[in-house]
Amino acid sequence: MSQAAAIDRDLDGKVAIVTGASNGIGRAAAAQLAARGARVLAVARDQSRLQSLERETGAIPCAISIETAEACVEVVSRARQFGSPTILINSAGRGGYLDRPIFEQTSEDWRQTLAVNLDACFELSRHVALDIRRSGFGRIVMISSTAGEVGAPAMSAYCASKHGVIGLMRSLAHDIAPYGGTCNAVLPSWVRTEMAEQDALKEAAQRGLSADAVWAERAQQNPAGRILDVQEVANVVSFLASAAASGVNGQAITVSIGSNW
Repeated sequence: MSQAAAIDRDLDGKVAIVTGASNGIGRAAAAQLAARGARVLAVARDQSRLQSLERETGAIPCAISIETAEACVEVVSRARQFGSPTILINSAGRGGYLDRPIFEQTSEDWRQTLAVNLDACFELSRHVALDIRRSGFGRIVMISSTAGEVGAPAMSAYCASKHGVIGLMRSLAHDIAPYGGTCNAVLPSWVRTEMAEQDALKEAAQRGLSADAVWAERAQQNPAGRILDVQEVANVVSFLASAAASGVNGQAITVSIGSNW
């Protein structure tokens, strides 16, 4: 076997959980981990899309909403049917661009956003951390955002959740490091995912523009003059999930082609 082929299958025998796996960054990351040999439990709400991912990659579909602690326990329990889950990609997220300013928001707006964007990361991570401690290996990757390091108007819940993910990651990185585990966060700028498309449509409607015009503006915010591709983000996630990334821990890694947003 060539060295390249060996690297391609460097996750053989590992069990991975990937949330938000039905589309966007989560789907791309799930596909890459599966291609590298991991047994991937692909978690999302859309059963049909998960079945499509299963046909394409062999990832195991787990159609469930992770908005409650009980649901997160169910996810980890399903993963343990295939072995000890020692790789966790927390990619599920709820958007918040061009939401309402804080004096027009409700407690329910706040709770719904943090339940998926932050609480689920905590619940899943604390259970997977037990498997990492037992096995002596582990990789947890949080998908945050460039909004995790800056503020923005009318995005209080989203920004707070993405800031919180980074704080959780930095503490968790210390907890699992003695057991061969690492935890890092990936902070993408604009990526043309379905969630971001929906936010662009909201912005376009508010400003009387087309969605394409909004995306063109976003591309011009970037020194490269373009929008990130999901595969570019998944490449970083996939590396952080590998044994090769053993020296990278507790880091918030911006993937933005040089953009600050």
